[in-house]
Amino acid sequence: MSTQVHQDISEETVRQLADEHDEPEWLLETRLDALDALGDLEYPSVIETPGRKWTNLEDLDFEALVDPLTQTEQKDQVGPEDVRVAAFHDALRDDELAGLVEEHFGSVVDPQENRLTALSTALFTTGTVVYVPEGVDAEDVKIRTSMTSRSLFNYTLVVTEANSSVTILERQDSEARSGSESASGDAASDGRYYSGVVEVDAGENAYVQYGSLQNFDEDTYNYTVKRGDADTYSTVNWIEGNIGSRLTKTAVSTELRGDASETKIVGAFFGHDDQHFDLDSKVWHRAEHTTADLVTRGVIDDRARSVYEGVQDVGRDAWDTSSYQRENTLMLSDESEADASPKLIINNHDTEASHSATVGQVDDEDLFYMRNRGLDEQTATNMLVEGFFVPVLDEVEVDELREDLEERISERLR
Repeated sequence: MSTQVHQDISEETVRQLADEHDEPEWLLETRLDALDALGDLEYPSVIETPGRKWTNLEDLDFEALVDPLTQTEQKDQVGPEDVRVAAFHDALRDDELAGLVEEHFGSVVDPQENRLTALSTALFTTGTVVYVPEGVDAEDVKIRTSMTSRSLFNYTLVVTEANSSVTILERQDSEARSGSESASGDAASDGRYYSGVVEVDAGENAYVQYGSLQNFDEDTYNYTVKRGDADTYSTVNWIEGNIGSRLTKTAVSTELRGDASETKIVGAFFGHDDQHFDLDSKVWHRAEHTTADLVTRGVIDDRARSVYEGVQDVGRDAWDTSSYQRENTLMLSDESEADASPKLIINNHDTEASHSATVGQVDDEDLFYMRNRGLDEQTATNMLVEGFFVPVLDEVEVDELREDLEERISERLR
């Protein structure tokens, strides 16, 4: 094999990363297979409306953004005693966790699903493994990743056994680069790139709640994919907050493959300046008596842009399905742009489903009413924005994450 995308992404680079972390042969082969497939893979699908492609992922200059051998970060990962929370490469050296990682790695998110997941698989250097044994109820698993380099590839694996539960709170941000990165020239100043893959495998009658808050600096291009696999009677819930980055492309989804499994995907975003958010939420109903609820609200200001796609896919065997989706975007500026594309794909008549999406500006009558009661325009607008987010914040069951989101929204308004 002699695959090379450019001088910094080659077989030699991948082997060096694997050697530095003393990785097992199976993982090296998985990395090399992903690298070899790069040239044949497409970028993740994006929404296209007549005459317009909203997000041009292929325009990202990886030559300038990706520096695989100088990935650095500050990471904290903690959890209660009865849950195993380990750095990815520590897990590979752990007798209990190593086999679990080999069994589940790439089982929910295909390492070669698209060009960016393959790139992440080939180049990731950091990550977290969360293992919840059977019957354990756990809260307060916390993961914080602060990127301090030009690029960072992160991987998270969550495995829960039968009759267990866990609540995970993840925070992602960026800090000043290390000295070697800061001094590496103009290419490094053009932007930064973060890529994150999260796989959740929920066992029978398990409950997983995974909340994340992304607040990267606005030089960062962010690609994340989070996917859950829900077994019989299990629940996988996602909370997705996006505040930072220059461009964010996210894909959050759950496959309901077990009877009576459930999922809720809650999203909130707030963009300003020239930020761009491309967000998609998906659920695949593949078993009987499954339930899904997709709720997203976002605000964009200045020249910011957002595009949202939500898909509820009901399979032929998904009898007695309940599936609901609603997305609302509020534009604060005439220069901002937003679009939404909710979709229903139904192949079973025994289904109760609905979807809706709205895009609009602050209501002039509401603003007029508040200004007539002594409020200046900015204060009135801020109050309306805070009120707009209330329905989605009420869906956030993790108190700490809800408070963090409220604080970030307030900061953005100020």
